[in-house]
Amino acid sequence: MRSLLDQLYYGNLCPDEKVIPNDPYYHQASRKTSETVEAWKKRHSEEEFDELEKLLDLYGQTHGMELDSSFAYGFRLGAGIMVEVLTGKDELAHKLSVFPDTTTL
Repeated sequence: MRSLLDQLYYGNLCPDEKVIPNDPYYHQASRKTSETVEAWKKRHSEEEFDELEKLLDLYGQTHGMELDSSFAYGFRLGAGIMVEVLTGKDELAHKLSVFPDTTTL
């Protein structure tokens, strides 16, 4: 197996594609969501279903942005904790974890 640096360099680290919740409720909720969308499709007109799909797409985009920010915050916080632990200097983790998230999708 390649090192994490090699995986990063070659573009093989894609946490957004690899993370699937272990919570058993996730799979139940995902299945129920799919069933509900299918039921909506059967009960409503094509135009109404298109509106729902557009709404779900917008939700997916905003949720993706939230996940991106959460990942960046968690990574910064973890790195800050490691710096603080390794240097023995207090408050570094806090300073590193509060950088504003300037990433854009």
